[in-house]
Amino acid sequence: MIKWAGWLILLYGAAHTLGALTIEGAGGHAAEWFSGQLWDDDLSNMSAAGNAFWLSIDSFGPMLVLIGMMVLWMQHNRVVPPMFVPAALLAWNLIDAAALLYTPWPIITIASILLMIGVRRAKGNGT
Repeated sequence: MIKWAGWLILLYGAAHTLGALTIEGAGGHAAEWFSGQLWDDDLSNMSAAGNAFWLSIDSFGPMLVLIGMMVLWMQHNRVVPPMFVPAALLAWNLIDAAALLYTPWPIITIASILLMIGVRRAKGNGT
């Protein structure tokens, strides 16, 4: 279960980030990101380049990739992830679900529950 959860988290984060960069066209603003244009960007009235940056590179996607990779690494090395990881992911995801109903939030909900079950089983086995 831990391995499945890790893959779901990693793939969800990668799909969000790569989708934002390609399908949504955020990557087309990369030159603006690296030219310093965002340094004076107003967060309450963002430019198109600022919106694209927050949608892609500075979104939750890259961090979910990192969390998924860490969960997979821990599982591979027989380290049981702490329960606060899936609990925090689930809490954050439920807030996301309440605010943005028509998004693919059920994927992270399923991954969080799988991870919780996997952690509980692993702790029960003394791993």
